Amino acid sequence: MSPADEKLWATLVNVGGIFFSFFPALIGYLVLKDRGPFVRAHTATALNFQLTLLIAYVVGGVLSIVFIGIFIVMAAYVLNIVFCIVAAVKANRGDWYTYPLSITFVR
Repeated sequence: MSPADEKLWATLVNVGGIFFSFFPALIGYLVLKDRGPFVRAHTATALNFQLTLLIAYVVGGVLSIVFIGIFIVMAAYVLNIVFCIVAAVKANRGDWYTYPLSITFVR
């Protein structure tokens, strides 16, 4: 895969997390992980971040009974939008990026 294609796919996987949760990162990781180190790193970090957000959404959903969960879900939603846009811009420039506040599930 050419470097331009790697940047394109890494950008698309990061932007896809805004709209489709962890599915673009999971599909991108499974399909593209052997196509190049740049796209593998971006899909792995995007998948780790989206799985971390999924945990935050579940915890926030459970804690919404106590009312604090609503704030957790809203914070996770805002962080998802902001960090996915930052990661997509970095990927489009060809820079390596690691999401802050994410748990490493996939390397």
